Amino acid sequence: MKRPAVIFILITMMIDAMGIGLIIPVLPDLFQEVGAVNLSTAALWGGALATVFALMQFVFGPVIGGLSDRFGRRPVLLISLVVMALDYLVMAVAGSLWLLFLGRVVGGITSATQATANAYMADVSAPEDRAANFGLIGAAFGIGFVLGPLMGGLLAEFGTRAPFYAAAALSGANAIFGYFVLKETLALKNRRKFEWRRANPLGSFRQLKSLPGLGPLLLVFFIYQVAFSVYPAVWSFFGKERFGWEPSTIGMSLALFGIMLAIVQGGLIRPVLRLLGERGTVIYGHVFDIMAFLALAFVTSGTIALILTPLAALAAVITPALQGIMSKAVGPDAQGELQGALASLTALAMILSPLMMTGTFAAFTGPDALIYFPGAPFVLSALLVLLGLFVFAGRRRLTSFSG
Repeated sequence: MKRPAVIFILITMMIDAMGIGLIIPVLPDLFQEVGAVNLSTAALWGGALATVFALMQFVFGPVIGGLSDRFGRRPVLLISLVVMALDYLVMAVAGSLWLLFLGRVVGGITSATQATANAYMADVSAPEDRAANFGLIGAAFGIGFVLGPLMGGLLAEFGTRAPFYAAAALSGANAIFGYFVLKETLALKNRRKFEWRRANPLGSFRQLKSLPGLGPLLLVFFIYQVAFSVYPAVWSFFGKERFGWEPSTIGMSLALFGIMLAIVQGGLIRPVLRLLGERGTVIYGHVFDIMAFLALAFVTSGTIALILTPLAALAAVITPALQGIMSKAVGPDAQGELQGALASLTALAMILSPLMMTGTFAAFTGPDALIYFPGAPFVLSALLVLLGLFVFAGRRRLTSFSG
């Protein structure tokens, strides 16, 4: 395995993940600065930007992957980084909401490179090392999710545009690094013609039909992903409206949440599963999440909210426990189909949830709101989780695959 090239891949994935959270802390001030809008309207724009970013990643992920099979991994990754750097520079000087919106469209496309990064990692890894090396990509992505909001919040002290300049510098520097260390791994004889029909992102939803009996669990998984996405969707607007938080505090709170999320899913999940079992863990996670969402909805102290934020991540055992139940219910020849279906449902949730959550926030904080209640999106998430709990409790038990 070529260590410098692998380091480049990991940095690229980290930067991709940072691009999602980097601008979250500055969004309220940025929208009010550029569009002269109130916080409720700014939240609606924030939801639109988050949705279009997720939509572009969903649509162009297979396209970028297909292009890398046609032209090679190296040009696709390097061009994506250069365009990403230029895009951040455009957003740094953008003077209108529509230019920011266009910047997120381009940013979503250029950051849809995880398939190419995985392909490169597969190219340079021995078969027995691939699983562990794919785990490195996941870890780099997780680090980016933590560093993005933290870096965005700290840099906001130098102005709302500082995070964009920093992101442009990171992307540009990594492109230069990659130019010198990244060698092409896809031989000419192994390249295939690019076909649009094979780059269809909706094709992955066909896998749902091949997973009979898992319908209720897939629905629970989707509902939870929608509810859980309330954090990136409205947290910055909620923190500013309810507590008057500055971007640095918003970034720090999201970083704390991300760190606790990694601890829970990387370590605490194991003793919880041993103690409660997979079914009990799913139920515990739902009940805990309902209480956490309701607590955040009604809390009025910023200090208490900061304490609750990492504690809320203790409910994040739901996803791996659900995955464990579903994985045991299908044969070894259907594991890829199951993971593809879950990835598709996660992408769909990331597209729908921001509009739903920011719309709810705007409806309860705008000048025409019948009831002023900034915590309304968290009540909506609590109700969604309660619905998911009912679906899970009422489903027919699945038997484990024993083929």
